[in-house]
Amino acid sequence: MIAGIFGRRLGTYALVKVLRYYISFLLIIFSANLLAFTPTAAQLEQFKNLPQAQQEALAKQYGVDLSTITGNQQTPQKSDPSTQSSINERLDKEQQPLTDEERFKPKVDELKPYGYELFAGEPTSFMPSENASVPDNYTVGAGDEIKISLYGKESNSFSVIVDREGRISIPNLSPVEVAGLTFSEIKELVKLKVEQEVIGVKAFVSLGQLRSMRILVLGEAYKPGSYSVSSLTTVSHALFVSGGVSDIASLRNIQVKRAGKVVTNFDLYDLLIRGDSSKDIVLKSGDVVFVPPVGAQVTVEGLVKRPAIFELKKGETAKQLLVMAGGLKPGAYAKNAIVERFNYDRKEILSVDFSKSKINYTPKDGDHIYFNPVSTLYQNSVSLIGAVARPGNYQWNQGKYLSDILKSVHGDLLPQADLSYGLIVREMNVNGDIEVLQFDVAQAIVKNPKNNLQLKLNDKIIIFSRFEEKELELTALENMALTKEQKAQQLKAQQWQLYEQKEFEKFVGLNSKDEELLVEDDKVLTIAEYTSRKAEEEQELTPEEYALFSRYNLLKPIIAKLKKQASVTQALQLVEIAGHVSYPGIYPLTLGGKVSDLIAASGGLLESAYTSQAEITRIVGSSVSQVKHLQFDLNSVVKGENQSNITLQSKDSLNIFPIPNWQENVKVELKGEVKFPGTYTIRRGETLHDLLKRAGGFSEFAELDAAVFTRKSIKEQEEKQLTRLATELRRDIASKSFQSSITSNTLSYDEMSRLLDDLANVKAVGRLVINLPQIRDNQQQLILQNGDMLFVPSKRDSISVIGEVNYATAHLYQKGISLEDYIDQSGGLKSRAAEDRIYIIKANGSVKVPNKSSWFAANEAEELAPGDTIVVPLDAEHMDKLTLWSKATQVLYQLGVAVAALSAL
Repeated sequence: MIAGIFGRRLGTYALVKVLRYYISFLLIIFSANLLAFTPTAAQLEQFKNLPQAQQEALAKQYGVDLSTITGNQQTPQKSDPSTQSSINERLDKEQQPLTDEERFKPKVDELKPYGYELFAGEPTSFMPSENASVPDNYTVGAGDEIKISLYGKESNSFSVIVDREGRISIPNLSPVEVAGLTFSEIKELVKLKVEQEVIGVKAFVSLGQLRSMRILVLGEAYKPGSYSVSSLTTVSHALFVSGGVSDIASLRNIQVKRAGKVVTNFDLYDLLIRGDSSKDIVLKSGDVVFVPPVGAQVTVEGLVKRPAIFELKKGETAKQLLVMAGGLKPGAYAKNAIVERFNYDRKEILSVDFSKSKINYTPKDGDHIYFNPVSTLYQNSVSLIGAVARPGNYQWNQGKYLSDILKSVHGDLLPQADLSYGLIVREMNVNGDIEVLQFDVAQAIVKNPKNNLQLKLNDKIIIFSRFEEKELELTALENMALTKEQKAQQLKAQQWQLYEQKEFEKFVGLNSKDEELLVEDDKVLTIAEYTSRKAEEEQELTPEEYALFSRYNLLKPIIAKLKKQASVTQALQLVEIAGHVSYPGIYPLTLGGKVSDLIAASGGLLESAYTSQAEITRIVGSSVSQVKHLQFDLNSVVKGENQSNITLQSKDSLNIFPIPNWQENVKVELKGEVKFPGTYTIRRGETLHDLLKRAGGFSEFAELDAAVFTRKSIKEQEEKQLTRLATELRRDIASKSFQSSITSNTLSYDEMSRLLDDLANVKAVGRLVINLPQIRDNQQQLILQNGDMLFVPSKRDSISVIGEVNYATAHLYQKGISLEDYIDQSGGLKSRAAEDRIYIIKANGSVKVPNKSSWFAANEAEELAPGDTIVVPLDAEHMDKLTLWSKATQVLYQLGVAVAALSAL
């Protein structure tokens, strides 16, 4: 059946479809080794008659080895054995595994000879379209088909073939000699003959099927050989038919030989670069297209539009070579192009100026030309960085001032800009060392002579935000109700800053990828180093939490550069300020910087700053151990008096003291049975007795003996104690669990887990036991601290029993009822209760142990009072003598009583 199908004449589509089924069938047969069935000879013959490209495509699609079907490898054209060998070598090289050097070496874009990629791929027929128009100068020859249409008195159409004698035979007309004539000449000849021999009839002449011809493509073609091509084939078509050219072929001198003579030299560069196809002539039968080896080659790379390896003709100049490379890119440094040249037994370097009209350079074979980029620095610019509306580069010229760049507070600055502190970073020498100048932004805008500094080339103007913390800055901006335009301006400024920060680090000679911005200093920098480390230790903000234009972000590269450029001959240009200023830390020592400048840099003095006196610690000489302290009147500096405004020196440390006994926002809270409960602001050294007077004393329902007083510092201590107890208890339980001699009265695992969970979940209260009646009567003093809280409950009338009793609950207080009676009312003691360690937590938080000599002593009842709690602890023997058990339960009970008292509000 399959043989019958293949025997029919099917269209290409149907044949391919059938072959797919056939190949699939063969694949199943071969993979399963079904030797019972083999394809017939007719079937194999049909498959072998297909073009090889189609055979390979079908075989690849179905994973069949073509050699198992055809028995050999076929090529569409027979080629020269040496060429075929070079092709095989190239394929073998591509299939070889990569070496370690090839696998791990950096990937570099390798320059390739120009024009060769045009012929990449296998040979192709590249036949001209039969429907394309035929030029009038086409020479008609034997085998061409001429179509003649007659119209007029008679209408008819004929297709005649030019015979080997060069004639055409038109029915009812005598033969016509047309060989060697052009198509236009034949049209005129046939029209004239028809008009002469057939009266009243005119002819229309066109070309039909064109003849094929045989040409040779030789030399450095990809697959040299003889090819059958269309009579309209040109030189470029012939190159495509042969698969292009080899790696060493010349594209500048392709020869067309006819009858042993060169009829044209085809320069493919004319076609590729200038689009000139005048030398791409139509070939004739028997023509030879000869591709010679490549001539002189020059490599051009760098900032050119078309970097490649170019082939040179003899006598071509540097300008012509530059045209081949497409010309220079705008960023190319044409004045100093680098040329590497082979000079006999060594290489030499030439520097060539390509910017001149006459270039003093003649390219030679093997030259390698590289065009470097121009400097990224601007020739005439200053840069504006930070909290400004339009950051970027601005034109500079001699005599330009800050006010020429910053003209308006609202127009040129962002809303968060700090108007009292700005910097200019300026290069001092060719080494890239910098110096820093400080100015008042607002005063510079209004052209104050002291602050309106004159600018120099490449100055960097830095404007800071008046906020350090990002969250505070965002909150302030939200409260300002910015317009859409202002919000967009903020976003643009932030995006520019991220780019400009990298550029600024390059300007000061730092690479943030390879270097740490804050490096360790020498021992001579002890003060600055100490402050830096102290600031890092005390720093609460992470780098991500700082505002983009904060001092932290904008000063970081400047400080790093100043540290880096410090040497024996150049002192470190850094100073520090500590104490009661807005932003203490390390700052650049500005040119002629004084105490007032450093205070302005740090954001100004706080309200708590002591202005009568301040101190500068200064290193004397080269030894850090020799320091002196300069004390001065800060108030006179604030007023602008110059006699106290000391000029700062390298590594000076300015300390701003606080006002003695200063405190701000110290608040204490009163709750419960006081006449005027609430939160009170107190002065330093104020006592609870004084505060109770301000609050109007107690109400008539106050239970003074049950008052609860809490303090933040005690709460922190309790939290640490709870953490330590939980850790020790877990360790002790773990060690006991591995001992072999575990007694029968040991607590279960679940009970131990509950104890540990309870201890982990308990919250510290920070209760301080006080005697409130004595404090009220001024017999005892309690100095208040920030965050203190006093809770005075209403009168109590209950006694609570907790711990190892059968029913822990509270009972109505009855005078004369003993401790044992309350325990009996709670169901009595559990079996594991520590009867000899029962204690009482008084309402005021103190602990009392009852008289152990006699449970029924008369004074036992007197020890109990309303609001007291009876605690029955657990016998530690039940945990295999874990000593921490009693401590943990005691803490839990005491905290529980305090929390219960507070929750009664």
